[in-house]
Amino acid sequence: MALINEHFLKLQNNYLFSDIAKKVNSFKVTHPKKKIIRMGIGDVTQPLAPAVIEAMHKAVDEMASKDTFHGYGPEQGYPFLIDAIIKNDYASRGIFLEPGEVFVSDGAKSDCGNIGDMLRHDNSIGVTDPVYPVYIDSNVMSGRTGTLEDGKWSDVVYIPCTEANDFVPDLPSRRVDIIYLCYPNNPTGTTLTKEELKKWVNYALANDCLIMYDSAYEAYIQDPNIPHSIYEIKGAKKVAIEFRSFSKTAGFTGVRCGYTIVPKELNAFTLAGERVPLNRMWNRRQCTKFNGTSYITQRGAEAVYSPEGKTQIRKTIDYYMTNARIMRESLRSCGLRVYGGENAPYIWLKTPDGLSSWKFFDKLLYEVNIVGTPGVGFGPGGEGFLRLTAFGDRNDTLEAMSRLKKWLL
Repeated sequence: MALINEHFLKLQNNYLFSDIAKKVNSFKVTHPKKKIIRMGIGDVTQPLAPAVIEAMHKAVDEMASKDTFHGYGPEQGYPFLIDAIIKNDYASRGIFLEPGEVFVSDGAKSDCGNIGDMLRHDNSIGVTDPVYPVYIDSNVMSGRTGTLEDGKWSDVVYIPCTEANDFVPDLPSRRVDIIYLCYPNNPTGTTLTKEELKKWVNYALANDCLIMYDSAYEAYIQDPNIPHSIYEIKGAKKVAIEFRSFSKTAGFTGVRCGYTIVPKELNAFTLAGERVPLNRMWNRRQCTKFNGTSYITQRGAEAVYSPEGKTQIRKTIDYYMTNARIMRESLRSCGLRVYGGENAPYIWLKTPDGLSSWKFFDKLLYEVNIVGTPGVGFGPGGEGFLRLTAFGDRNDTLEAMSRLKKWLL
């Protein structure tokens, strides 16, 4: 008989956003005439940039001719996109990468979840709390988390990011093998300075730790003193894998494209202490389990880096960040404690009157018809908070803030 991976049975029954969808659908059934404004799941609303659409149309036309048709592409990505990534995202910041260190994929979420394929099940992990659920759940599936006890996994080191420490995490209370960092942060919308990030790189170098660095929201950074890549820190190539996405940068949530950097200097270890290059292992894994991102998609991603693409995409990012400013200022005018929204498209809102995250979620849904994301869904450290996103339509954003002001003032 076929035996299952029983670690899957440890997963909580529902994914956070599935729970939200069920609550919203139930409300719609009982209140069909109410207009719901969704500020929960971080999906984008603005269309793809014209430069991207033009490039994808051209690529589609190429597929219609025998002379320009493309079948299977390189599992690692086409050279034209890899070269554009290196030139624009790294060389422009003084970071040298080789083409063989860039792996194009269908998005950062997939790579964050799959990267553990090449790491032993008994590695210890550390996560900031609150945390993007994929980091935890993918490690539950691999058997690295232990058992769930009072909302926390027994074998996971939780590193608090709270109002008390200005959402700047301290180093782990005990040594861990793998550390997950996401900056600008999802869900809190906060960031780390170069000095703060350097502290983590130095810790990893001193303790032979591996950092999984998710910088999916780096395009939203406004402050020139905030690092866009962990490789801006000396020595980071020896300890860190970096995940990037075109989803929020260029509106590719429905197109699917991202990339992961695995430096050739980066090693992990066998039980005997032998160093093994992770670049080689990840390449082997991808060649076995992934057939590459489509040619059409990669041509669209390449256009992100064209002069026209850069201008158009910056306009869209500015649109979302204006939403974030409107939200931040409006919520503060209501006397609420608000974090984030300055270098990231997320607002981290302290619930009023000591309400729990889900209780405040329900009140917003039923009394103001606004959907947020309960902070506790991102871990125990998120209790008492709600995440709002700035990815909505401007008119919806303004209406939502108007509703909240009438409700709270």
